[in-house]
Amino acid sequence: MNDSIRTLLYGILTWLIPFLIALPCYSSDGVILIDQQVFKSIMIVTGSLTGAILLVHLFRVMRWRYFQAGWLIGISWLAINLTLDFIILIPMSNLDIPSYFTQIGMRYLSIPIMSVMAGVVADHAVQSRA
Repeated sequence: MNDSIRTLLYGILTWLIPFLIALPCYSSDGVILIDQQVFKSIMIVTGSLTGAILLVHLFRVMRWRYFQAGWLIGISWLAINLTLDFIILIPMSNLDIPSYFTQIGMRYLSIPIMSVMAGVVADHAVQSRA
């Protein structure tokens, strides 16, 4: 599988895994079943862990400039997550766009931050071995 397809599929997983974990936290009529702050913490930890694991795996199979890859992955995954939210999550939650960005959307900025920093670390590791 080439890097572009793998990046796309992993980007979808960064959205899908936390979404699937969130489903049991809601009743069939959309009412949250656990404390909202606990739910938000679960989502942040789940999203971070998912992203970190997928980044490590992606960087292990890539053989090109990691810093640039970090930017490309971060922007791609950010776009994928926002797009899927606009298609699925926003209609399900009935959030207006400003509320969505303040409650959920801004947190996605951690995706490019984490991927760029992973790229920096990977580039440094490669350079120190040379």
